[in-house]
Amino acid sequence: MEKSVIIIPSHLKAKRLPNKPLLDINGLPLILHVLKNSQKSDIKKVYVATPDDEISNIIIKNQGEVIKTGNHHTNGTDRIFEALNKIQNQYDIIINIQGDMPNINKNTINKLNEFMIKNSNIEVATIAGNIKKEDYNNPNVVKVRTSKPLDHGQFNSAIDFFRTPEKNNTNIYHHIGIYAFRKSMLKKFVDLKKSKNEISRSLEQMRLIDNNIDIKIGLTKYNPLSVDTVEDLNNIRKLLK
Repeated sequence: MEKSVIIIPSHLKAKRLPNKPLLDINGLPLILHVLKNSQKSDIKKVYVATPDDEISNIIIKNQGEVIKTGNHHTNGTDRIFEALNKIQNQYDIIINIQGDMPNINKNTINKLNEFMIKNSNIEVATIAGNIKKEDYNNPNVVKVRTSKPLDHGQFNSAIDFFRTPEKNNTNIYHHIGIYAFRKSMLKKFVDLKKSKNEISRSLEQMRLIDNNIDIKIGLTKYNPLSVDTVEDLNNIRKLLK
């Protein structure tokens, strides 16, 4: 039995960039770029979880696998929990890859998955990269502060996640929207109420931080571009030419 599964949550109701998953990037919809790059990793099972027929039809047409979900979810983690229950498989590690990173790198996915496999006591982990100066003031770039400086050899604990600059700029990294959950932690997450910081910052990972749940952070040298604005879309089109 495979220990790990990738589930990519995707929907059409993005406020900043409507119909984002279907936007064309050099001949392919954005969501297909995410799917195809995720399929290059060592994890054999990759699903897209969506409530939208337009997304579902594109994935199926391109030989991908879809799990249809309700349209009531307000974040990706709640959506993947519903999807996981629908496939009724005993995966121990669930990799949540945000559906707006068309150049997500397979090595980043593999690093996170291998860490979870080797450390059975870890309940949730994610990835960050070094942050560029111009991104520190960009509210569309999510930042993470860690307990110790990150290096490529180990994972450390996350202390805080934020969008807007803070006075303390020690151990700040560019957070990347990929998470690994144990199945038991995923269930615990959806049973917790949304925290104040989760709502005010629009960052679902704050639900874990605010409930004193340790999130381990690893470092990658591959910083994928998250598509949140028209400018991001134009940049990724140039990058992927």
